[in-house]
Amino acid sequence: MRMYDIILKKRNGGTLTDSEINFFVGGITDGSIPDYQSAALLMAIYFKDMTLEETVMLTKSMAASGDTVDLSEIPGIKADKHSTGGVGDKTTLIVAPIVASLGISTAKMSGKGLGHTGGTIDKLASIPGFRTELSQNEFIEAVKTVGVCLISQTGNIAPADKKLYALRDVTATVDIPQLIAASIMSKKLASGADTILLDVKFGSGAFMKTTEEAEKLARLMVAIGENAGKNTAAVLSDMSVPLGHAVGNSLEIIEATETLQNRGPSDLTELCVKLASIMLWQCGKGTVEQCRELAIISLVDGSAFEKFKQMVKTQGGDVKVIENTELFPKAETIHSVRSPKSGWISAMDTEKCGIASVILGAGRETKEEGIDYSAGIYLLKKLGDFIEKGETLAFFHTNKPERITEAERTFSEALEFSDEKPKDRSDNQWKILTSSHPK
Repeated sequence: MRMYDIILKKRNGGTLTDSEINFFVGGITDGSIPDYQSAALLMAIYFKDMTLEETVMLTKSMAASGDTVDLSEIPGIKADKHSTGGVGDKTTLIVAPIVASLGISTAKMSGKGLGHTGGTIDKLASIPGFRTELSQNEFIEAVKTVGVCLISQTGNIAPADKKLYALRDVTATVDIPQLIAASIMSKKLASGADTILLDVKFGSGAFMKTTEEAEKLARLMVAIGENAGKNTAAVLSDMSVPLGHAVGNSLEIIEATETLQNRGPSDLTELCVKLASIMLWQCGKGTVEQCRELAIISLVDGSAFEKFKQMVKTQGGDVKVIENTELFPKAETIHSVRSPKSGWISAMDTEKCGIASVILGAGRETKEEGIDYSAGIYLLKKLGDFIEKGETLAFFHTNKPERITEAERTFSEALEFSDEKPKDRSDNQWKILTSSHPK
Protein backbone atom coordinates (compact mmCIF):
# COMPACT_ATOMS: atom_id res chain seq x y z
CA MET A 1 0.00 0.00 0.00
CA ARG A 2 1.29 3.44 -0.94
CA MET A 3 0.40 6.80 0.58
CA TYR A 4 0.54 8.30 -2.93
CA ASP A 5 -2.40 6.13 -4.01
CA ILE A 6 -4.43 7.05 -0.92
CA ILE A 7 -3.91 10.78 -1.58
CA LEU A 8 -4.85 10.34 -5.25
CA LYS A 9 -7.98 8.38 -4.37
CA LYS A 10 -9.26 11.04 -1.97
CA ARG A 11 -8.22 13.88 -4.31
CA ASN A 12 -10.48 12.30 -6.93
CA GLY A 13 -13.38 12.04 -4.50
CA GLY A 14 -13.07 8.38 -3.60
CA THR A 15 -14.00 6.73 -0.30
CA LEU A 16 -11.08 5.35 1.69
CA THR A 17 -11.26 1.79 2.98
CA ASP A 18 -10.68 0.80 6.61
CA SER A 19 -7.27 -0.63 5.71
CA GLU A 20 -6.24 2.58 3.94
CA ILE A 21 -7.26 4.70 6.91
CA ASN A 22 -5.45 2.37 9.32
CA PHE A 23 -2.35 2.55 7.10
CA PHE A 24 -2.45 6.35 7.21
CA VAL A 25 -2.96 6.55 10.99
CA GLY A 26 -0.23 3.99 11.59
CA GLY A 27 2.18 5.96 9.43
CA ILE A 28 1.31 9.20 11.20
CA THR A 29 1.93 7.55 14.58
CA ASP A 30 5.27 5.90 13.82
CA GLY A 31 6.55 8.70 11.58
CA SER A 32 6.91 6.56 8.46
CA ILE A 33 4.64 8.87 6.44
CA PRO A 34 6.27 12.27 5.80
CA ASP A 35 4.43 15.42 6.83
CA TYR A 36 4.10 16.64 3.24
CA GLN A 37 2.07 13.57 2.28
CA SER A 38 -0.09 13.78 5.39
CA ALA A 39 -0.70 17.47 4.67
CA ALA A 40 -1.66 16.60 1.09
CA LEU A 41 -4.27 14.10 2.31
CA LEU A 42 -5.66 16.64 4.81
CA MET A 43 -6.14 19.16 2.02
CA ALA A 44 -7.77 16.52 -0.17
CA ILE A 45 -10.18 15.75 2.69
CA TYR A 46 -10.86 19.48 3.08
CA PHE A 47 -12.04 19.73 -0.54
CA LYS A 48 -13.57 16.25 -1.02
CA ASP A 49 -15.05 15.60 2.44
CA MET A 50 -15.34 12.27 4.31
CA THR A 51 -18.28 9.93 4.70
CA LEU A 52 -19.61 9.01 8.15
CA GLU A 53 -18.09 5.54 7.74
CA GLU A 54 -14.67 7.02 6.97
CA THR A 55 -14.94 9.40 9.93
CA VAL A 56 -15.90 6.59 12.32
CA MET A 57 -12.97 4.47 11.14
CA LEU A 58 -10.54 7.39 11.42
CA THR A 59 -11.75 8.05 14.97
CA LYS A 60 -11.43 4.43 16.05
CA SER A 61 -8.00 4.12 14.48
CA MET A 62 -6.73 7.28 16.20
CA ALA A 63 -8.20 6.10 19.53
CA ALA A 64 -6.26 2.84 19.16
CA SER A 65 -2.99 4.58 18.21
CA GLY A 66 -1.86 4.87 21.84
CA ASP A 67 -2.92 4.00 25.37
CA THR A 68 -6.53 3.27 26.25
CA VAL A 69 -7.86 3.59 29.78
CA ASP A 70 -9.47 0.52 31.33
CA LEU A 71 -12.11 1.60 33.87
CA SER A 72 -13.57 -1.87 34.42
CA GLU A 73 -12.32 -1.95 38.03
CA ILE A 74 -14.69 0.90 38.86
CA PRO A 75 -18.19 -0.42 39.66
CA GLY A 76 -21.28 0.94 37.93
CA ILE A 77 -21.63 3.27 34.96
CA LYS A 78 -18.72 5.62 34.24
CA ALA A 79 -19.68 9.00 32.80
CA ASP A 80 -17.67 11.58 30.88
CA LYS A 81 -18.40 15.09 29.63
CA HIS A 82 -16.66 17.24 27.04
CA SER A 83 -17.07 20.90 26.16
CA THR A 84 -15.83 22.30 22.87
CA GLY A 85 -14.50 25.30 24.79
CA GLY A 86 -15.40 28.86 25.57
CA VAL A 87 -14.77 31.86 27.80
CA GLY A 88 -15.58 31.43 31.48
CA ASP A 89 -16.60 27.81 30.93
CA LYS A 90 -16.02 26.14 34.29
CA THR A 91 -18.96 23.72 33.97
CA THR A 92 -16.91 20.53 34.46
CA LEU A 93 -15.85 21.75 37.91
CA ILE A 94 -19.52 21.91 38.90
CA VAL A 95 -21.22 19.20 36.85
CA ALA A 96 -18.78 16.39 37.74
CA PRO A 97 -19.25 16.78 41.54
CA ILE A 98 -23.04 17.03 41.13
CA VAL A 99 -23.18 13.79 39.16
CA ALA A 100 -20.71 12.03 41.49
CA SER A 101 -22.72 13.08 44.56
CA LEU A 102 -25.66 11.23 43.04
CA GLY A 103 -23.80 7.95 42.63
CA ILE A 104 -22.45 8.19 39.07
CA SER A 105 -18.68 7.84 38.76
CA THR A 106 -17.03 10.57 36.70
CA ALA A 107 -13.54 9.72 35.43
CA LYS A 108 -12.42 12.58 33.24
CA MET A 109 -9.25 13.60 31.47
CA SER A 110 -9.17 17.28 30.57
CA GLY A 111 -6.86 19.58 28.67
CA LYS A 112 -5.07 22.87 29.17
CA GLY A 113 -6.29 26.09 27.63
CA LEU A 114 -4.92 27.46 24.38
CA GLY A 115 -5.71 30.82 22.83
CA HIS A 116 -8.84 32.57 24.10
CA THR A 117 -10.43 29.48 25.71
CA GLY A 118 -9.61 28.37 29.24
CA GLY A 119 -8.68 24.82 30.22
CA THR A 120 -10.07 22.82 33.15
CA ILE A 121 -6.58 21.61 34.10
CA ASP A 122 -5.25 25.18 34.37
CA LYS A 123 -8.14 26.10 36.64
CA LEU A 124 -7.53 23.10 38.91
CA ALA A 125 -3.78 23.82 38.97
CA SER A 126 -4.57 27.18 40.58
CA ILE A 127 -5.56 25.29 43.74
CA PRO A 128 -2.36 25.05 45.86
CA GLY A 129 -1.05 21.48 45.90
CA PHE A 130 -3.66 20.06 43.49
CA ARG A 131 -2.23 17.21 41.41
CA THR A 132 -3.50 17.01 37.85
CA GLU A 133 -1.07 14.26 36.83
CA LEU A 134 -1.81 10.86 38.37
CA SER A 135 -0.81 7.34 37.42
CA GLN A 136 -3.59 5.21 35.98
CA ASN A 137 -3.77 3.24 39.24
CA GLU A 138 -4.06 6.47 41.27
CA PHE A 139 -6.69 7.74 38.85
CA ILE A 140 -8.84 4.62 39.14
CA GLU A 141 -8.44 4.42 42.93
CA ALA A 142 -9.51 8.06 43.29
CA VAL A 143 -12.66 7.43 41.25
CA LYS A 144 -13.44 4.30 43.27
CA THR A 145 -12.96 6.19 46.55
CA VAL A 146 -14.51 9.59 45.81
CA GLY A 147 -16.59 9.00 42.69
CA VAL A 148 -14.89 11.76 40.70
CA CYS A 149 -11.37 12.50 39.49
CA LEU A 150 -10.22 15.15 37.01
CA ILE A 151 -6.73 14.79 35.58
CA SER A 152 -4.67 15.98 32.62
CA GLN A 153 -4.55 13.83 29.51
CA THR A 154 -1.67 11.39 29.41
CA GLY A 155 0.96 11.93 26.76
CA ASN A 156 0.10 8.74 24.90
CA ILE A 157 -3.68 9.08 24.60
CA ALA A 158 -4.44 9.18 20.86
CA PRO A 159 -0.93 10.26 19.78
CA ALA A 160 -2.00 10.16 16.13
CA ASP A 161 -4.47 12.94 16.88
CA LYS A 162 -1.76 15.06 18.49
CA LYS A 163 0.45 14.79 15.40
CA LEU A 164 -2.46 15.28 13.03
CA TYR A 165 -3.67 18.38 14.84
CA ALA A 166 -0.22 19.96 14.73
CA LEU A 167 -0.30 19.56 10.93
CA ARG A 168 -3.87 20.85 10.62
CA ASP A 169 -2.92 23.90 12.66
CA VAL A 170 -0.29 24.97 10.11
CA THR A 171 -1.99 23.88 6.88
CA ALA A 172 -5.34 25.74 7.22
CA THR A 173 -7.25 22.47 7.68
CA VAL A 174 -8.45 22.87 11.28
CA ASP A 175 -12.06 23.74 10.46
CA ILE A 176 -13.15 20.42 8.95
CA PRO A 177 -16.12 19.03 10.95
CA GLN A 178 -15.12 15.42 10.32
CA LEU A 179 -11.57 16.00 11.57
CA ILE A 180 -12.75 18.06 14.56
CA ALA A 181 -15.17 15.27 15.48
CA ALA A 182 -12.53 12.55 15.04
CA SER A 183 -10.05 14.54 17.15
CA ILE A 184 -12.46 15.00 20.06
CA MET A 185 -14.05 11.56 19.95
CA SER A 186 -10.79 9.62 19.56
CA LYS A 187 -9.73 10.92 22.98
CA LYS A 188 -13.16 10.25 24.46
CA LEU A 189 -13.17 6.64 23.20
CA ALA A 190 -9.65 6.06 24.52
CA SER A 191 -10.64 7.42 27.95
CA GLY A 192 -12.86 4.45 28.71
CA ALA A 193 -16.18 5.94 29.90
CA ASP A 194 -19.54 4.25 29.23
CA THR A 195 -21.55 7.41 28.60
CA ILE A 196 -20.38 10.63 26.95
CA LEU A 197 -22.09 14.02 27.04
CA LEU A 198 -20.85 16.63 24.56
CA ASP A 199 -21.47 20.31 25.26
CA VAL A 200 -21.06 21.91 21.84
CA LYS A 201 -20.73 25.69 21.99
CA PHE A 202 -21.77 28.20 19.36
CA GLY A 203 -21.45 31.97 19.16
CA SER A 204 -18.73 34.61 19.19
CA GLY A 205 -16.70 32.90 21.92
CA ALA A 206 -16.85 29.42 20.40
CA PHE A 207 -14.99 27.71 17.58
CA MET A 208 -18.32 27.05 15.85
CA LYS A 209 -19.88 30.47 15.26
CA THR A 210 -23.40 29.45 14.19
CA THR A 211 -25.98 27.02 15.53
CA GLU A 212 -25.96 25.24 12.16
CA GLU A 213 -22.21 24.58 12.36
CA ALA A 214 -22.51 23.46 15.99
CA GLU A 215 -25.40 21.12 15.29
CA LYS A 216 -23.60 19.51 12.35
CA LEU A 217 -20.57 18.84 14.54
CA ALA A 218 -22.70 17.61 17.45
CA ARG A 219 -24.69 15.14 15.34
CA LEU A 220 -21.50 13.81 13.79
CA MET A 221 -19.89 13.21 17.19
CA VAL A 222 -23.03 11.52 18.54
CA ALA A 223 -23.07 9.20 15.52
CA ILE A 224 -19.40 8.32 16.08
CA GLY A 225 -19.97 7.60 19.76
CA GLU A 226 -23.02 5.46 19.18
CA ASN A 227 -21.24 3.54 16.41
CA ALA A 228 -18.46 2.78 18.90
CA GLY A 229 -20.97 1.41 21.40
CA LYS A 230 -20.95 4.44 23.72
CA ASN A 231 -24.15 5.98 25.06
CA THR A 232 -23.61 9.43 23.57
CA ALA A 233 -25.62 12.65 23.70
CA ALA A 234 -24.89 16.24 22.82
CA VAL A 235 -26.31 19.63 23.67
CA LEU A 236 -25.86 23.00 22.03
CA SER A 237 -25.18 25.94 24.34
CA ASP A 238 -24.69 29.63 23.70
CA MET A 239 -21.21 31.14 23.96
CA SER A 240 -22.21 34.58 22.66
CA VAL A 241 -21.41 35.91 26.12
CA PRO A 242 -18.88 34.74 28.75
CA LEU A 243 -20.34 32.14 31.09
CA GLY A 244 -20.77 33.49 34.61
CA HIS A 245 -18.85 36.56 35.76
CA ALA A 246 -15.30 35.18 36.16
CA VAL A 247 -12.76 34.67 33.37
CA GLY A 248 -9.40 33.37 34.60
CA ASN A 249 -8.18 30.38 36.55
CA SER A 250 -8.44 30.99 40.29
CA LEU A 251 -11.29 33.47 39.67
CA GLU A 252 -13.22 30.67 37.97
CA ILE A 253 -12.46 28.18 40.76
CA ILE A 254 -13.88 30.70 43.23
CA GLU A 255 -17.02 31.13 41.11
CA ALA A 256 -17.35 27.34 40.79
CA THR A 257 -17.25 26.93 44.57
CA GLU A 258 -19.94 29.60 44.92
CA THR A 259 -22.09 27.81 42.35
CA LEU A 260 -21.60 24.47 44.14
CA GLN A 261 -22.99 26.20 47.23
CA ASN A 262 -26.03 27.36 45.23
CA ARG A 263 -25.08 31.02 45.13
CA GLY A 264 -23.50 31.26 41.71
CA PRO A 265 -24.56 33.29 38.64
CA SER A 266 -27.90 32.22 37.22
CA ASP A 267 -26.63 31.49 33.69
CA LEU A 268 -23.82 29.26 34.94
CA THR A 269 -26.04 27.49 37.47
CA GLU A 270 -28.76 26.83 34.92
CA LEU A 271 -26.38 25.38 32.33
CA CYS A 272 -24.68 23.14 34.91
CA VAL A 273 -28.03 21.83 36.16
CA LYS A 274 -29.08 21.06 32.58
CA LEU A 275 -25.83 19.26 31.77
CA ALA A 276 -25.91 17.28 35.02
CA SER A 277 -29.54 16.30 34.46
CA ILE A 278 -28.75 14.92 30.99
CA MET A 279 -25.75 12.95 32.29
CA LEU A 280 -27.90 11.48 35.05
CA TRP A 281 -30.63 10.67 32.52
CA GLN A 282 -28.08 8.92 30.31
CA CYS A 283 -27.10 6.80 33.31
CA GLY A 284 -30.67 5.74 34.04
CA LYS A 285 -31.43 7.94 37.05
CA GLY A 286 -34.89 8.89 35.76
CA THR A 287 -36.44 11.29 33.28
CA VAL A 288 -34.56 14.48 32.42
CA GLU A 289 -36.95 16.46 34.63
CA GLN A 290 -36.53 14.03 37.55
CA CYS A 291 -32.77 14.23 37.13
CA ARG A 292 -32.96 18.02 37.07
CA GLU A 293 -34.60 17.96 40.50
CA LEU A 294 -31.89 15.62 41.80
CA ALA A 295 -29.19 18.00 40.52
CA ILE A 296 -30.83 21.01 42.17
CA ILE A 297 -31.13 19.16 45.47
CA SER A 298 -27.42 18.27 45.29
CA LEU A 299 -26.57 21.97 45.09
CA VAL A 300 -29.05 23.05 47.75
CA ASP A 301 -28.16 20.43 50.37
CA GLY A 302 -24.40 20.88 49.91
CA SER A 303 -23.61 17.33 48.79
CA ALA A 304 -22.09 18.50 45.47
CA PHE A 305 -19.80 20.95 47.29
CA GLU A 306 -18.72 18.25 49.73
CA LYS A 307 -17.91 15.95 46.81
CA PHE A 308 -15.79 18.69 45.24
CA LYS A 309 -13.86 19.16 48.49
CA GLN A 310 -13.28 15.39 48.72
CA MET A 311 -11.88 15.41 45.19
CA VAL A 312 -9.57 18.34 45.95
CA LYS A 313 -8.28 16.65 49.11
CA THR A 314 -7.75 13.28 47.39
CA GLN A 315 -5.73 14.93 44.64
CA GLY A 316 -3.50 16.78 47.10
CA GLY A 317 -5.15 20.19 46.97
CA ASP A 318 -5.47 22.57 49.91
CA VAL A 319 -9.13 22.32 50.96
CA LYS A 320 -8.76 25.43 53.15
CA VAL A 321 -8.71 27.68 50.08
CA ILE A 322 -11.90 26.01 48.83
CA GLU A 323 -13.64 26.57 52.15
CA ASN A 324 -12.32 30.13 52.36
CA THR A 325 -11.57 31.47 48.88
CA GLU A 326 -10.07 34.66 50.33
CA LEU A 327 -6.94 32.54 50.84
CA PHE A 328 -6.31 32.27 47.09
CA PRO A 329 -3.27 34.34 46.01
CA LYS A 330 -4.44 37.70 44.67
CA ALA A 331 -3.16 39.69 41.71
CA GLU A 332 -1.15 42.75 42.69
CA THR A 333 -3.22 45.05 40.47
CA ILE A 334 -7.02 45.19 40.28
CA HIS A 335 -8.06 47.73 37.68
CA SER A 336 -11.60 49.10 37.29
CA VAL A 337 -12.78 49.33 33.66
CA ARG A 338 -15.30 52.14 33.23
CA SER A 339 -18.05 52.34 30.62
CA PRO A 340 -17.40 54.94 27.90
CA LYS A 341 -21.12 55.62 27.45
CA SER A 342 -24.59 54.96 28.83
CA GLY A 343 -26.87 52.36 27.27
CA TRP A 344 -27.73 48.68 26.98
CA ILE A 345 -24.93 46.24 26.19
CA SER A 346 -26.34 44.92 22.92
CA ALA A 347 -23.48 42.67 21.77
CA MET A 348 -20.32 41.09 23.13
CA ASP A 349 -17.48 39.63 21.10
CA THR A 350 -16.77 36.90 23.62
CA GLU A 351 -13.58 35.81 21.89
CA LYS A 352 -12.13 39.29 22.39
CA CYS A 353 -13.08 39.13 26.08
CA GLY A 354 -11.08 35.92 26.27
CA ILE A 355 -8.16 37.47 24.42
CA ALA A 356 -8.16 40.39 26.88
CA SER A 357 -7.84 37.93 29.77
CA VAL A 358 -4.91 36.24 27.98
CA ILE A 359 -3.21 39.62 27.60
CA LEU A 360 -3.55 40.11 31.36
CA GLY A 361 -1.74 36.79 31.89
CA ALA A 362 -4.63 34.35 32.40
CA GLY A 363 -3.95 32.25 29.31
CA ARG A 364 -1.28 31.12 26.91
CA GLU A 365 -0.70 31.68 23.22
CA THR A 366 1.49 28.55 22.92
CA LYS A 367 1.32 25.27 24.83
CA GLU A 368 4.72 25.93 26.40
CA GLU A 369 3.87 29.40 27.73
CA GLY A 370 3.33 29.88 31.48
CA ILE A 371 0.21 31.49 32.91
CA ASP A 372 -0.65 33.58 35.96
CA TYR A 373 -3.34 31.76 37.92
CA SER A 374 -4.50 34.93 39.69
CA ALA A 375 -4.98 36.96 36.49
CA GLY A 376 -8.27 37.43 34.70
CA ILE A 377 -11.42 39.47 34.36
CA TYR A 378 -14.43 39.76 36.65
CA LEU A 379 -17.45 41.04 34.72
CA LEU A 380 -20.01 43.21 36.50
CA LYS A 381 -22.07 43.86 33.36
CA LYS A 382 -22.78 41.58 30.41
CA LEU A 383 -24.96 41.31 27.32
CA GLY A 384 -28.46 42.62 28.06
CA ASP A 385 -27.45 44.79 31.03
CA PHE A 386 -27.88 48.57 31.22
CA ILE A 387 -24.94 50.69 32.30
CA GLU A 388 -24.34 54.37 32.97
CA LYS A 389 -21.35 56.22 31.54
CA GLY A 390 -18.43 55.97 33.97
CA GLU A 391 -19.93 52.98 35.81
CA THR A 392 -17.66 49.94 36.31
CA LEU A 393 -17.99 47.34 33.57
CA ALA A 394 -15.40 44.90 34.88
CA PHE A 395 -12.36 44.46 37.07
CA PHE A 396 -9.03 43.42 35.53
CA HIS A 397 -6.81 41.26 37.76
CA THR A 398 -3.16 41.20 36.71
CA ASN A 399 0.45 41.14 37.84
CA LYS A 400 1.44 42.83 34.58
CA PRO A 401 0.05 46.37 34.88
CA GLU A 402 1.90 47.40 31.74
CA ARG A 403 -0.56 45.25 29.77
CA ILE A 404 -3.73 46.90 31.08
CA THR A 405 -3.94 49.48 28.28
CA GLU A 406 -3.74 46.81 25.58
CA ALA A 407 -6.21 44.56 27.40
CA GLU A 408 -8.65 47.43 27.92
CA ARG A 409 -8.47 48.36 24.24
CA THR A 410 -9.25 44.77 23.23
CA PHE A 411 -12.03 44.51 25.81
CA SER A 412 -13.64 47.78 24.66
CA GLU A 413 -13.67 46.50 21.07
CA ALA A 414 -15.73 43.53 22.28
CA LEU A 415 -18.70 45.65 23.42
CA GLU A 416 -21.53 47.31 21.56
CA PHE A 417 -24.11 49.62 23.14
CA SER A 418 -27.70 50.41 22.19
CA ASP A 419 -30.52 52.69 23.31
CA GLU A 420 -32.87 49.69 23.25
CA LYS A 421 -32.75 46.55 25.37
CA PRO A 422 -31.60 43.56 23.28
CA LYS A 423 -33.62 40.38 22.90
CA ASP A 424 -33.35 37.92 25.80
CA ARG A 425 -31.02 35.00 24.98
CA SER A 426 -31.40 33.15 28.30
CA ASP A 427 -32.43 29.86 26.71
CA ASN A 428 -31.14 30.39 23.19
CA GLN A 429 -31.32 27.29 20.99
CA TRP A 430 -31.12 24.79 23.83
CA LYS A 431 -31.58 21.25 22.53
CA ILE A 432 -30.54 17.67 23.29
CA LEU A 433 -29.17 15.61 20.40
CA THR A 434 -29.01 11.85 20.74
CA SER A 435 -29.40 8.92 18.38
CA SER A 436 -30.71 6.53 21.02
CA HIS A 437 -32.29 6.37 24.43
CA PRO A 438 -30.11 5.49 27.43
CA LYS A 439 -29.87 1.80 28.18
